Amino acid sequence: MDTATTARTALIGLDWGTTSLRAWLFDAQGAVLDTRASPLGIMRLPRPADLGGCDDAFQKLCADWLDAREVPVIAAGMVGSVQGWKEAPYVALPADPGPLARALVPVRSARGSVVHIMPGLIEQGALPNVMRGEETQVLGALVAHASLRRAPRVLLGLPGTHAKWVFVVEGRVERFLTFMTGEVFAALCEHTILGRTMQTGAQPQDEAFLRGVDTARRHGQAGLLATIFSTRTLGLTGQLAPAQQADYLSGLLIGHELMGLAAVLAGEDFKPSDWTPGLIGDAALCRRYRLALAHAQGLDAPVLEHSTEQGLFHIAREAGLLRAQPAGP
Repeated sequence: MDTATTARTALIGLDWGTTSLRAWLFDAQGAVLDTRASPLGIMRLPRPADLGGCDDAFQKLCADWLDAREVPVIAAGMVGSVQGWKEAPYVALPADPGPLARALVPVRSARGSVVHIMPGLIEQGALPNVMRGEETQVLGALVAHASLRRAPRVLLGLPGTHAKWVFVVEGRVERFLTFMTGEVFAALCEHTILGRTMQTGAQPQDEAFLRGVDTARRHGQAGLLATIFSTRTLGLTGQLAPAQQADYLSGLLIGHELMGLAAVLAGEDFKPSDWTPGLIGDAALCRRYRLALAHAQGLDAPVLEHSTEQGLFHIAREAGLLRAQPAGP
């Protein structure tokens, strides 16, 4: 890193999930000066955490940045879970950046650097709901995209292993839903008879995917368990080629997810179109959700990029970490 860049560095942000670790080096205005990635997610480190796995992974990724200039560090994701470096207790909903910034949990690394760990969010009730890491992406999206800041009601989808739909009202996270769509898809493909006749296609099979979405909409009254078997029977009757079956099943599961979301909104006299939508996450997966939302509900949900890093920087600034940086290199 050259001298000019070193002089500008003000913050390191970490997105530390189950299977990967990403790092950003920021200046004082939030511009990204450098980025790095590592496969050393929390579940790929020694257990328990006090064996030093987190510390070692942090040093490997960020030591030269900190050698050049000691700056504050903020981390979000599973690093704050029971399995992580140090547990950061959940903040109860509703919440905006203020409570999250006040609940940062510090942990000191072997080199003496303090890493400030973000808490997750919890929604109490008969069916409690939790998230870790997604709250940072949501807040980052709200900061980075002016159209969301102006909207009174925002509905953000975060596709993934455990897909989240987050309801933001007047800038506060009010509640969220979790759908185990990605994990169920993987389990069905790998561990049930449905996967026996599937073949991996070279390209996404959009027609088969949207057929699955339509099947959930038109024939889903009996529920997911009654419709997923059609993945096999449509193949047996020659209506779905082996290379189409995984995409069809994906559409079926996502279709049921969107039906569940719409049913929750309808129970509160809302339609999906009453909310300003957006998607955060893997580009290929967000593309599938965009297709499904446009096809099933006529919604155009843009993909909101750079949400994680913007969320980390915003919380760090809200917590006063940037004011604490050293004056010189």
